[in-house]
Amino acid sequence: MADPSPQKSPLVDGNIVAAKALSRFGVDRMFGVVGIPVTSLANRAVALGVRFLAFHNEQSAGYAASAYGYLTGRPGVLLTVSGPGCVHGLAGLSNAMANAWPMVLISGSCDQKDFGRGDFQELDQVEAVRPFSKFSVKAKDIREIPGCAAQVLDHAVAGKPGGCYLDLPTDVLHQTVSEAECDHLIDEAEKVRVKEEVTNVRGSQIEEAVGLLRHAERPLIVFGKGAAYARAENELKQLVEKTGIPFLPTPMGKGLLPDTHPLAATAARSLAIGKCDVALVVGARLNWLLHFGEPPKWSPDVKFILVDKSEEEIDMRRPAVGLLGDAKKVLELINREIKDDPFCLGTSNPWVEAISKKAKDNVSRLEGQLAKDVVPFNFMTPMRIIRDAIAGLGSPAPVLVSEGANTMDIGRAVLVQTEPRTRLDAGTWGTMGVGLGYCIAAAVACPDRLVVAVEGDSGFGFSAMEVETLVRYQLPVVVIVFNNGGVYGGDRRTPEEISGPYKDDPAPTSFVPNAGYHTLIEAFGGTGYLVQTPDELKHALSESFFARKPTVINLIIDPFAGSESGRLQHKN
Repeated sequence: MADPSPQKSPLVDGNIVAAKALSRFGVDRMFGVVGIPVTSLANRAVALGVRFLAFHNEQSAGYAASAYGYLTGRPGVLLTVSGPGCVHGLAGLSNAMANAWPMVLISGSCDQKDFGRGDFQELDQVEAVRPFSKFSVKAKDIREIPGCAAQVLDHAVAGKPGGCYLDLPTDVLHQTVSEAECDHLIDEAEKVRVKEEVTNVRGSQIEEAVGLLRHAERPLIVFGKGAAYARAENELKQLVEKTGIPFLPTPMGKGLLPDTHPLAATAARSLAIGKCDVALVVGARLNWLLHFGEPPKWSPDVKFILVDKSEEEIDMRRPAVGLLGDAKKVLELINREIKDDPFCLGTSNPWVEAISKKAKDNVSRLEGQLAKDVVPFNFMTPMRIIRDAIAGLGSPAPVLVSEGANTMDIGRAVLVQTEPRTRLDAGTWGTMGVGLGYCIAAAVACPDRLVVAVEGDSGFGFSAMEVETLVRYQLPVVVIVFNNGGVYGGDRRTPEEISGPYKDDPAPTSFVPNAGYHTLIEAFGGTGYLVQTPDELKHALSESFFARKPTVINLIIDPFAGSESGRLQHKN
């Protein structure tokens, strides 16, 4: 006779509760380095369908999580061990905060009862991460895990996106509840999750903004990665093409409208920002990248219309008009207002003509430099070859990852972006070392696109070991290393600087000349190329772009080509 007593629900531990909550709340990818006490959490998440990308160090994994948040609009999740693992993860968390990208750092921590007694990897992690996050919380009991997980995921995307932190003590991960209670706790946390924010801009503000644009003699539209994050490319296209106003993207705003668009002012940047009288700034901060919106780079009389999700950003800049809200939704309102009373500058407008002429002149001069085949390579010759090879791929365009000094600066001018969210670089914080993490994030977030990294040898060195990660997951990433033997190049010290007891040491900016970076990926089964001539580079690009396999192209550059990063020379 069957036992009539009801079956007890099986017990689950904190690892399972956390994994189930994250999966239910939409986490589909995690990046990190496993170990005590989070290995089981990673394995449980994988069993529930979450792809876990295991890295060699938390710094690169954190950069990947931050970029994944930007590319997808959902929080990128970084999982680390306690103590030093959490501290290493702060690089990615702080990068997410600086760039306003949604990210969640989840770290294990020591047993709560042993805190303060010198436990293994002990650290007050909630306090340690506070300066680098917008919200931090510790789950002090297993029953708090679902609610805490929901909180950090929601805070990461609410308002101005940024990094959040969830602390999971070892003892909490080892606690148990019934599976039925686990599911109930997750259901309850799901009910109270923060819903999508509503843009609440007054009609009078939209009218005032459109009025300023309508009556401006020299209007300009500036947009950045905030507009890219909001997926506002269609609204921007409509606004630009209906009004005929020239536009200027910030580096990661490139591609929202094609760099080849006739109203693109990128090649006439100094004229555009120096002479415009009204600037509509969408999803870009008036920080160092835009010279703080101040003279002498900007006209002292320019009127700014700021579109931003951060009330603090608008209050700090004191624009003529501040439009608080999502870039896509605010632009929809602006376009609707213009539609009722349309205006267009036209190609014969003196301002449009001036921008167009200056841009064409500057592009012509640049193309003159690019046309020459210089060997040993300078920066221009290989950049032109890379640009042309990327153009030959058509659509979908690859995601371009760029870091370094000369490599990033020159690449920004030469390499063409035609599709949104296809450029990742050092960003607002000027972070070096993001390259391989960004590559992995892009390959995972955009599986239909090839990923091409154009890196200086210094930037590559920060995360070079992650080429093994590329090979392990067989990601379609081609890394091109501009190898000039150092930071900025070779030994550039003046005679006065070569003195003292260690004068025979290599310069602080120098690396081993002609290092064999291509052999690093070959050690793990990837493909490497050493290139020193145009034909060798063209062959390597053709083969690697077709193969879409993990590749490193070691591109030898004249160590005395280029200079310090042009925009930052005055700071060094």
